[in-house]
Amino acid sequence: MAKKSVTTSKRQHNFNAVKVEPQYDEVLQYDNPKVVEAMEKQWPEMTAEFKRIMFTQYELFCLKQSNYGPDNISVGSKLETEEEKKVSLTGLWFRMNDKIQRLKQLVVLGKQDNIGESCEDTFQDLSVYGIIAQLVSSGKWAK
Repeated sequence: MAKKSVTTSKRQHNFNAVKVEPQYDEVLQYDNPKVVEAMEKQWPEMTAEFKRIMFTQYELFCLKQSNYGPDNISVGSKLETEEEKKVSLTGLWFRMNDKIQRLKQLVVLGKQDNIGESCEDTFQDLSVYGIIAQLVSSGKWAK
């Protein structure tokens, strides 16, 4: 099978173009398949790139989870109470705010990057943190 390599600034993503049978059909089905089909027909390159970006972000999420585990987000709790969730979501807010402040420096103020993290990396991190926040809120984190 053809091996594909996707580079986003300094982050390197390698994945095999393998069709994987879905394990959770209810998660992978569209709520509005006609709209999706119409948009994919009207804007095929944009929608294909959106899917590719989501795939690479999922892969990055998995790689980071293999390094950190779930406790960095749950702050050592089981996220069973609303207070535990609030602490976790507050931590995510701080992480996201750090990324937003970074974008402000790079994009809005036009300051030079001195640490090697691109705008694309920062956008990716923000997006993944947003999904993690949804996992925490829905009670699915670390399950």
